[in-house]
Amino acid sequence: MSQDAIEHLLDAAFGHDRHGRTAYLIRDGMPWLPELSFGIEDEKGRLIGSLQSWPVALTHEDGGQTPLIMVGPVAVDPSAQGTGHGRAMMDAVVTAARAQKSDPLMMIGDPEYYGRFWGFSAQGTDGWNCPGPFEARRLLALSVDGRAIGGTGMLGPRIAVRA
Repeated sequence: MSQDAIEHLLDAAFGHDRHGRTAYLIRDGMPWLPELSFGIEDEKGRLIGSLQSWPVALTHEDGGQTPLIMVGPVAVDPSAQGTGHGRAMMDAVVTAARAQKSDPLMMIGDPEYYGRFWGFSAQGTDGWNCPGPFEARRLLALSVDGRAIGGTGMLGPRIAVRA
């Protein structure tokens, strides 16, 4: 997946003003995780579906961080929406995260949809805050390895400390 093709698809799916959304502020400056990101091409090799995942964290008042993986955006070209591509990419990311025993997944999304199919919920996220506007009921998380989800703090980019 080329970055240009991804950007073109995201513009088509969400509009050119998408960069100001809260999700972009949470993952600002972070590289996406290829091992937990997926794309779908049509028969002509054109990118028609993209799901990216990002290393983010819940930063606590004491400065400590709880690592999380932000899922999204889940984008499908408007001409291919309603064909199951978004669901297939979500199946793939949840399966891969479970196989890798990754950090918990989180997203801003529709709890009725993401809860029904993959078990995402707002349970444990009530102490989370975001660097932009959000609806608490749409701040969702999924433990892929049984770790409890919770804590209080601000969602944002993950700080990498190297020795």
